[in-house]
Amino acid sequence: MEEFSFNPVQLVEPNQNIILDTVIPCNKGYVFHRDQSGIVILRGIVNCPQACFARYQVTFNGNIALPAEAEVGPISVALAIDGEPVQTSRAIVTPADTATDPVTPANFFNVTSTAIITVPKGCCFTVAVENTSGPAEPGGTAPEILVQNANLTVSRIA
Repeated sequence: MEEFSFNPVQLVEPNQNIILDTVIPCNKGYVFHRDQSGIVILRGIVNCPQACFARYQVTFNGNIALPAEAEVGPISVALAIDGEPVQTSRAIVTPADTATDPVTPANFFNVTSTAIITVPKGCCFTVAVENTSGPAEPGGTAPEILVQNANLTVSRIA
């Protein structure tokens, strides 16, 4: 199992990745990560004919919020494979309006997202956690989000 995290609050633009640090690295060469990036590479290293693919369970857990003074609307994150969000992994919350509460600048919500990713023999897939928030109203702009205590675990399951 590999673990990646980033505890400080970070501001993540729409369609951008959450930054992670390596906490528990992979010693077998199955999973790669460059510190201070949001991309993890999964490798399809296998012994055929027993298995012609590698299978990983990837789980993200973290706290997300809207920055103070942002337009209130749903915000979301999702696991993305090779830059494309996996819609079934999308975690969505709708924060309350914090503009009227000067004591609490942001209401953080804990979200979790999991996906099983199958990597064919000899291939590599990139995985990241992306801000998939859309505009609060049609024609609006997608919001930046705050992310704190980001944690991504990767477990090889087959």
